[in-house]
Amino acid sequence: MSKQYETVIGLEVHVELATRTKIFCGCSTAFGGKPNTHTCPVCTGMPGSLPVLNRQVVEYAAAVGLATDCEITRLCKFDRKNYFYPDNPQNYQISQLYSPICHDSWVEIPSGEGKKRIRIHEIHMEEDAGKLIHDEWEDCSLVDYNRSGVPLLEIVSEPDMRSADEVIAYLEKLRKMIQYLGASDCKLQEGSMRADVNLSVREAGSSALGTRTEMKNLNSFKAIARAIEGETARQIELLEEGKQVAFITLGDPTVYSTYMYIHEKVLARGYDVEVVPGDVMKLDLAQLIQEEFGGGPVCVCANLPYYITSPVILRLLEEHLPLTSITVMVQKEAAARLCAAPGSKECGAVSVAVHYRSK
Repeated sequence: MSKQYETVIGLEVHVELATRTKIFCGCSTAFGGKPNTHTCPVCTGMPGSLPVLNRQVVEYAAAVGLATDCEITRLCKFDRKNYFYPDNPQNYQISQLYSPICHDSWVEIPSGEGKKRIRIHEIHMEEDAGKLIHDEWEDCSLVDYNRSGVPLLEIVSEPDMRSADEVIAYLEKLRKMIQYLGASDCKLQEGSMRADVNLSVREAGSSALGTRTEMKNLNSFKAIARAIEGETARQIELLEEGKQVAFITLGDPTVYSTYMYIHEKVLARGYDVEVVPGDVMKLDLAQLIQEEFGGGPVCVCANLPYYITSPVILRLLEEHLPLTSITVMVQKEAAARLCAAPGSKECGAVSVAVHYRSK
């Protein structure tokens, strides 16, 4: 190999939140139930079923955003991400593409050159898909919808990592932070924390990004390290042979012994995203806080009135300060209060609580 290459890595980390019920229905999120027993018309996508937002999902999302010193989006909303796959009974996923609840921050990790900042592009709420079980002996796939609708936080980084060691350091930092908040148990072996690795290679010294591939649903540090090592070698071999790297999604090579090509992405996002008027839930944090304390009218979300309270955010609004002005001391206090009462719906001084009430 005559040329020197550099690996460029960005992560999409999916974290299952520690709520007792799913994000848009009342089904249990307990792990290990018999297949298709924690389901209802909402999480199986039956016609006419309507989602109802779980308020604790918003609390946890805001807590993680504050702990990572993110900008908090005052008007965020949900979108439909359309794709057709057996583990997705609705044929769309309710996610946040255009207005995620948290964005623009960084976490610091140790690296070979000292401390390094890994930028966080966004953190958004979404629902999980079901689980496909591939039976190679019977040559078929089975679907378990117990996981369908389980609330997720997706933490999207910028492509700032250059090695498997940096990736693992970043994941360990996120896991400790989220566990400390009580927002998730982050058990990789149960899939409550898993990562999609986006990887490309380029000539050392170049600032241009190469064509990336995505390795999905890796749920152990060993699998992540092996996947990074194997995909880096594969891409370098292609470039050395004068071939192009295709923009594709790959399965976990540690499970299938060789790479499984899932699909080739035609568009950059790979999905068709639509906003459906009257059906997309919106969260106007600033307006709702002011209405709650100022006695204004109640806002309506998906035909369900609600309001959000947070004394700290209210104080910041009164002082005309950005939400990023919240100090590390306040973040630690919030985290301590969250841990003091695991599973409680009261998240302490910096909670963002969504309360439903009748008209």
